[in-house]
Amino acid sequence: MARVFLLLALCVLPALARAARPGRNPFVVQGSVYCDTCLAGFETSKTTYIAGAKVRLECRDRKTQDLVYSKEGTTDSAGKYSMTVDEDHKDQICDCMLVSSPRKDCKSPSAGRDRARVILTNNNGLVSTTRYANSMGFMAARPMSGCTELLRLFQEYED
Repeated sequence: MARVFLLLALCVLPALARAARPGRNPFVVQGSVYCDTCLAGFETSKTTYIAGAKVRLECRDRKTQDLVYSKEGTTDSAGKYSMTVDEDHKDQICDCMLVSSPRKDCKSPSAGRDRARVILTNNNGLVSTTRYANSMGFMAARPMSGCTELLRLFQEYED
């Protein structure tokens, strides 16, 4: 009888322990980094994407604003980044932010486009664990040729 009880305990207890522990379901944060070549403050058809740009994900406590989590990433050849985050950050405010650009002609972060908020919790009704951050951008030192005409097109649509 003791052997049956021991065998049952060895089979059932690990299964119960595994069921009680939530499975790891990591989040993937994705986004892109661009160079605002027309100094427009947003992406245009003349926008170029920056390979090798550094970005950082920071999560801060909602009440104290203390830094709780930080992770850095780098954009690929298409200017896109992807970071895996293992933890749920339901009581935290998480932002992706620009760190640096490898381009000397496009190093200044664009005001209002230098960070992007992401929600990293499963308690929000989203099924997917992939989170998409808004594009973030650096400003070019000088506008490239053709930008005046392009921006004039945007003004025509406003009238």
